[in-house]
Amino acid sequence: MNRAVKIVIILLSAMATLALALLVYYFAVTAGEKLDMQKLSLNENCVLVFDKNGEEIKTAQKSAVALDALPDYLPNAFVAVEDKRFYTHHGLDYRRMMKAALKNAATFSFREGASTISQQLIKNTHLTGEKTIRRKLKEIKLTRALERRFSKREILELYLNSIYFGHSAFGVGSAAEYYFGSAPSELTPAECAMLAALVRSPNRYSPFTDPEKCLARRNFVLSLMREQGYLTPEEETEARAEPLPLSPCEREESAYLVPVFAELARLFPDAQSGDKLRVYTALDPALQRVLEEQEAGSDVCIAVRGAEGGVKAFFSTCGVLKRLPASTIKPLAVYAPAIEENLISPATPLLDEKTDFGGYSPADYGGKYGGYMSVRYALSRSVNVPAVKVLNSLGVERAASYLEKLGLPVPAEDRTLALALGGMKEGYPLLSLLDGYASFARGGVYSPAYFIERVEDCQGKLLYSSEKCQGKELDRRVFSEDTAYLINDMLMTAAREGTAKKLKSLPFEVAAKTGTGGTAAQDNTDAYTIAYTSEDAVGVWLGNRDNSPIEATGGGLPANIALRVLKALYGRHSPAPFPRSDGVACALLDKEEYEKNHRLLLADPLAPEYLSVKELFRKSALPEGTSEKFSRPKIQKPEISVVNGSVKIVLCQTEYYDYEVKRQCGDQISTVYKGKYRRELFDNSVCGGKNYVYSVTPYYCGIAGETVTLPSVHIETSDKLPDDWWQESALSRRSHGAVL
Repeated sequence: MNRAVKIVIILLSAMATLALALLVYYFAVTAGEKLDMQKLSLNENCVLVFDKNGEEIKTAQKSAVALDALPDYLPNAFVAVEDKRFYTHHGLDYRRMMKAALKNAATFSFREGASTISQQLIKNTHLTGEKTIRRKLKEIKLTRALERRFSKREILELYLNSIYFGHSAFGVGSAAEYYFGSAPSELTPAECAMLAALVRSPNRYSPFTDPEKCLARRNFVLSLMREQGYLTPEEETEARAEPLPLSPCEREESAYLVPVFAELARLFPDAQSGDKLRVYTALDPALQRVLEEQEAGSDVCIAVRGAEGGVKAFFSTCGVLKRLPASTIKPLAVYAPAIEENLISPATPLLDEKTDFGGYSPADYGGKYGGYMSVRYALSRSVNVPAVKVLNSLGVERAASYLEKLGLPVPAEDRTLALALGGMKEGYPLLSLLDGYASFARGGVYSPAYFIERVEDCQGKLLYSSEKCQGKELDRRVFSEDTAYLINDMLMTAAREGTAKKLKSLPFEVAAKTGTGGTAAQDNTDAYTIAYTSEDAVGVWLGNRDNSPIEATGGGLPANIALRVLKALYGRHSPAPFPRSDGVACALLDKEEYEKNHRLLLADPLAPEYLSVKELFRKSALPEGTSEKFSRPKIQKPEISVVNGSVKIVLCQTEYYDYEVKRQCGDQISTVYKGKYRRELFDNSVCGGKNYVYSVTPYYCGIAGETVTLPSVHIETSDKLPDDWWQESALSRRSHGAVL
């Protein structure tokens, strides 16, 4: 036996040994693996959703659809893109398997797949999505058993009813309803191609997530269908011209699940039908029932999120819509940024009057104006013109930068002064507004809301955690603790005595803001109440999807709904007070200066309580001046005149002082009056032909103020009192003042 023959024999023996080892390994790995007929029915176990108690939330159930009830375009589309030799192989496409093996060997990975439709069905229903040799061997064994047991048409029917199409759509029946609002039998070639395009990555290729990518993938499927003879060139051209769906169609399903699956799609954009996931949410089922029981007479959206971001309940009759925020935008875009920039304080006086801002003339509700008012009053009563004035001083671009930090982007076309009143093109979803308000409760730190707390695979391995991935990494400070404290306090005023006063009966600290939006004709189209505590934020929106008018205002039915939700939320405990800030101080203001002259002046330390106004300020932005009207009494110069031979002195309006009036005639000085404030004083003890000089000194609690010397007066000799002078004097005493 020559050397070459020996080498061949050795190689053959090695190959036989290897083949035998592989065969033994195959049987060892696949031992006990059997086809489970129950798993081949409509399968929704690839994504299981649980509430905060660990109880499963049932998704919408749809019956399996018979293949005979489907248009031929649908199975043909899947065959064209997923397994073009489906009808000729026996479950395994060895040609594809060899190509995939070579590519994987070249890249040292398992990226390239070669699964037939039969293999995909087995993977979706019997196995996990892990990419290992063990899993592949089990898949091969079960696929061969599947092919022996079922016909090709039966396999196609089982396959189409087991696929996950994203957005909680399981099987073609649910997918046809969700994406197109039609029965599977009514699907067009373009719609069939789009569903087939989703299989590779339902979340990434969703028309509602990335329409451009979805369109390109759908058209690729159409081209394969035409190449493989399932479509004529004319049919392909017509199908390519058909637009994608713009929005999902309603389904009878928990409103909470819609945003859950939207969030899942963002977290796992490459998830496929075989990826089995266990999704744990923040849902409070008892609170969810409370939300679903609320009646509004129009479309309604209600949301409750915890301080850290978990959405405890969500209910909407119209999905997740963007709506104009109306006056709910005022604290977020106007007042909080202006406080942060030290432009205003809660006490800052604002003039509410008709104002033209370069062609933009906002009006207050009811067309009336209130004159001077504090920032606290303007915000708690949601007065419009002051808000626009503050935004005008702050600057729209600066306001937009704060909104951006709060996860509320402002497009270029919305960057106008109308932003102060919620004047925008599209607006925001309710939950995005709640995120902004929750930042105030969290001391100025923004944290976006989330529905999903964690995701595990079917074996319990943690794939995602909101605490790790959502929490600290996405938290960001937008406002200082000082600003958040002041906004909380002013919105507590709104809940006690302002537009949200329907909440004043609650026995704990709650801050709230209402908003009412409408058309130029003053018809209301949006009504909001957003209320929050240190633990939770509750948002209520009423309106109609088509923007038709509603009768509600923000302080009406939405506030009543928010009240009921808050009562249910805190039925067994009360939330803690809002966090205090060491950077905020309570200051006393001079009431007279504030109300009459609209100046912020710290009250004199000696001022009586009734002549002071309390208000909160950032310590870094306290009023600079301090009144001295009590520690150093000072008055305006009184008026002096001669009337019928008497000297008349008219004092200014400073009734809280005592007065001493002195008269000088030559070298003689005498006190002619000492006592309480009198508006008019008369000196009848003067003589004709003499000059008199009077001085007035104010006193407060014995402290002498600045003496004011009055112009001298001369009493003419010819001045003579009338015969009825005593009646005039008596009248003066009764009507004007005192006789000296």
